[in-house]
Amino acid sequence: MRNKITVVGAGNVGATTAQRIFDKGYSDVVLIDIVDGLPQGKALDIQESGPISSSDAQIIGSNDYKETANSDIVVITSGIARKPGMSRDDLLLTNMKIVSQVVQEIVALSPDSILIPVTNPLDAMAYQAYKISGFPSNRVVGMAGILDTSRFRTFISQELNVSVASISTYVLGGHGDTMVPLIGQTIVGGKPIAELIPEDRLEQIVQRARDGGAEIVNYLKTGSAYYAPSASVVQMIESILFDKNEILPCTAYLQGEYGTSDVYAGVPVVLGQKGVERVVEFKLTEKEKDLFEKSVDSVRELISIMSTS
Repeated sequence: MRNKITVVGAGNVGATTAQRIFDKGYSDVVLIDIVDGLPQGKALDIQESGPISSSDAQIIGSNDYKETANSDIVVITSGIARKPGMSRDDLLLTNMKIVSQVVQEIVALSPDSILIPVTNPLDAMAYQAYKISGFPSNRVVGMAGILDTSRFRTFISQELNVSVASISTYVLGGHGDTMVPLIGQTIVGGKPIAELIPEDRLEQIVQRARDGGAEIVNYLKTGSAYYAPSASVVQMIESILFDKNEILPCTAYLQGEYGTSDVYAGVPVVLGQKGVERVVEFKLTEKEKDLFEKSVDSVRELISIMSTS
């Protein structure tokens, strides 16, 4: 029997995520959206690609949350997207209300599910989903670090003209302008990145990774990234469904790890059948500690705004 995954939001991120899951063939998919006809049309289009992608999975689109009942994993992409000049934080209060409504619907029908929030500002939305759901924190884990790390690896690969598979690194902190690429943990073919790229040039690459989402928004004008985010979600899903226990940078609830508590932020976690099996703590340099604390503080500010709204 195949697993059941619900994707809430049939926009670019949601629909592309649904397509990637369907193509794998190991899970049936429910695509939910409030716009009449949108999830139904996209789901039917994806379903009709099955004979070509050799997938026997089933996908349905619906405006009714009843179709989501007993989902194993629920991916939350619904919310308004960024436009040029907007930060992820600008979306806060509107998307807080949307995510809260979605989580209430999901919890009632899939009380044993694992939630993967993707909606921005991501760390704050993961915290909101955790609070509204009442789920244990291990079953609410946000997508961010994989995407941020993938962008960083991409730019390093292009700089050095080496395969992305040869680059190992992690990006921590909030999903935004304050994210923290771990230079000390960045290895290329066994060599520390500091031995391969001059410090000033490396800082430019780090900044481009931080601005990776905004760069795409500025090109698209009317939307934000969705190919890389959807691929990031699928990597998380596979580590959970197949109990792979991969160490992946995700947005997780911290309870003393990295010197902070009661906040969601990007950190390396062991991701398995139960969701977050444990947080992996790396030894950070003093500079990285300072940057991480500042990044977490920016998430706390958003949480504070939500709590008073």
